[in-house]
Amino acid sequence: MRGTIIALALLVGSAAAFAPSRTSRAMPKSRTMRMATSTVEKDAGGLEYVSLSHESGATSKVFLFGGDLTSYVDADGTEWVAVRPDAKMDGSKPISGGLSHCFPQFGPGEIQQHGFARNVDWSVEELGEASCTLSMKPSEYSKDIWDKDFECLFSVSLTGESCDTKMVVKNTGKDDWDFQAALHSYFDISSISKTSIGGSFKGATFLNKMLDPPADETEKRDEVTISEEYDRVYKGLNDPVLKDSGKGKALKIVNSGGWKDTVLWNPYGDEGMGFDNFVCVESAAFEPVSLKGGATWEAELKLVPTGL
Repeated sequence: MRGTIIALALLVGSAAAFAPSRTSRAMPKSRTMRMATSTVEKDAGGLEYVSLSHESGATSKVFLFGGDLTSYVDADGTEWVAVRPDAKMDGSKPISGGLSHCFPQFGPGEIQQHGFARNVDWSVEELGEASCTLSMKPSEYSKDIWDKDFECLFSVSLTGESCDTKMVVKNTGKDDWDFQAALHSYFDISSISKTSIGGSFKGATFLNKMLDPPADETEKRDEVTISEEYDRVYKGLNDPVLKDSGKGKALKIVNSGGWKDTVLWNPYGDEGMGFDNFVCVESAAFEPVSLKGGATWEAELKLVPTGL
């Protein structure tokens, strides 16, 4: 009996010697698993926003005020979206930065500059894993400006490789109406002098809005660099690539659906706006779109970081 007990003790002791310790089973900090999340939070100025996080480490921030995506940090930790230093973040005026919505008008026209979508509160329709969908519907405020039956949906989804957005405009009434739309996108750059924009630019016709009166010109360069104030509409061009030698990276601005045009804007020389650290490469439907009663219009924008 005694010999049996000793043998069992030796057997248990031997097994314990080979068993992994509690410490050895712990996962190193560098391999800690992240979770995909989407939560509604409030910033210091009192505005609510949706915070998105992907398991790759990519994050985004989408404000309900204006439905404005103001941050996209990729899986490597690089910020790609800019907010101007003079931006008001208390709801007193549209946020100067992010992927700012222009709807139902782009630029000046019959109603206020760039429409009203950027200075009203959007609602959260859905929260998913590292994704969200916001909606905007008519209000008394919007009806005083533009009395149409509509609904706009803006979806944002993070992956390990990109930030994907989708804009949907629905005519919820019976009468046809026209609209324009754009994402007045501010992109974060290391410096305007270290930045160029590639794409199908050479030979493209653009409207130079800095001329008086504005006039069409032909682009002669393969890549656009900015050394003066810019406000140019490249109709029918929607494949820009932002290249930043200071970051050592590029950002493919992949447009599809209704985003058929590209607008380049930079207030070169304006220190108050922070001109040196952003460039607007805007996804636009510059020509008015006619939407029949009950019809839907869609446009998608994907931001894809890549090497130079």
